[in-house]
Amino acid sequence: MNDKIYDYDPAAALESEEPIAVFLADALETGDSAYIAKAMGVIARAKGMTELARETGLSREQLYRSFSEQGNPTLKTMLAVTRALGVDLTARPHEKPAA
Repeated sequence: MNDKIYDYDPAAALESEEPIAVFLADALETGDSAYIAKAMGVIARAKGMTELARETGLSREQLYRSFSEQGNPTLKTMLAVTRALGVDLTARPHEKPAA
């Protein structure tokens, strides 16, 4: 029996726009702002905070703060970061659960 426990970092799987978009879409579907902010933090780490800060004009500290579990990023920050990541935020009609 293998009793080893391995640390899994989801950022390691986010190597291109496609998996980033899927990961972000899944987070957005939860509707949980803390979860979305944390997921954006994972994505930002995958891209590299320094590179992301340079591409967005935001400070690394602002990125870390915005995308922590307690973070509350502004729409301006979200749009700047998603643009730098090569993904778009989109909208669709909200689906109500079946009664």
